[in-house]
Amino acid sequence: MSHLRAVFLMILVALLWSMAGVVTRHLDSAPSFEVNFWRSGFNALALAVALTLLRGPGLWRGLLHAPGVMWISGLCWAIMFTSFMVAITLTTVANVLITLAIGPLITAFFARIFLKHRLPAATWLAIGVASLGIAWMFRQNSGDIQFSLLGTLVALAVPLSSAANFTILQYVGLDRGKFTAAGCKPVQDMLPAVLIGATLSALATLPLSWPFQASAHDLCLLSFLGIFQLAIPCLLVVRLSRELPAPEISLLAQLEVIFGVTWAWLWAGEQPSANTLSGGTLVLAALVANELTRIYRRRVLRKRALLEKS
Repeated sequence: MSHLRAVFLMILVALLWSMAGVVTRHLDSAPSFEVNFWRSGFNALALAVALTLLRGPGLWRGLLHAPGVMWISGLCWAIMFTSFMVAITLTTVANVLITLAIGPLITAFFARIFLKHRLPAATWLAIGVASLGIAWMFRQNSGDIQFSLLGTLVALAVPLSSAANFTILQYVGLDRGKFTAAGCKPVQDMLPAVLIGATLSALATLPLSWPFQASAHDLCLLSFLGIFQLAIPCLLVVRLSRELPAPEISLLAQLEVIFGVTWAWLWAGEQPSANTLSGGTLVLAALVANELTRIYRRRVLRKRALLEKS
């Protein structure tokens, strides 16, 4: 897969992820834990069908003997699924998205500490500018809406677990030999970790969801979220972890905020402020500048390599 195609697919992932907030706002009666149960449950069902078709019956035998790193990744997915959906029912979408904005910084820090990545100065600058842009987007809005500390604290678990998960996926994709050297079986396929995460998330919130209150309308929306907002993009991002470095994945995932504001504008009647538009432009500019810098740097290195060979 070319780098450009991987970037476009990651943008698609961010687009699909961004639908959660606006769809949740159209639910009738389902409370927070039940919302997460049905969304994660439909996600697990879709993943079970898709992975069985892709991997065959061996998928389920493999899960019984899955290495510890896959279960750790699955736990990270479960925390991400549960924390995001519970947080979005406790506070505003804006507060949750502001909290998610620190994801690239945490991911870059984890990659530097655990993977020994040397990040270009341009990437650090892009991460800082993108985070500043998102903070600016909601600076004016935050004074007009009630701030929920509990919801924000719950949302904080999302960037922490996602940073850990992206780092684990990158480690598995780039350093499989280290597992062999440590006496562990190399992990070739991390897709079942998403299934593990969805199942753990649904099981964890099942006792808190009873008695069920979701209407038929709610179930339709939550099934849509489980399949198209979770299952498909999460499978894609696991595959893309082989092509893109963890900080770049996390940086591109920031587009979820821009898309989320757009969905709310079009389908929930939330008119974006001037701060939202200017901050969103800043985020997009940072992402584009980072990609252009990477492309330019790669071309320079190729030219140097050709000159040295000649």
